[in-house]
Amino acid sequence: MKKILAASLMVAFVLTGCNTVKGVGKDVSKAGDAVTNTAEKTSEEIRRN
Repeated sequence: MKKILAASLMVAFVLTGCNTVKGVGKDVSKAGDAVTNTAEKTSEEIRRN
């Protein structure tokens, strides 16, 4: 019984960790997109002037 409980807890922690890492990856990706968009807008404005 203890082995089943321990295995269940380990699976729960692994799944939670995967979701957390996936969420962090999405946040970093969004930040990168924002930086890219800002750089493109700045580049366009410099070319106009």
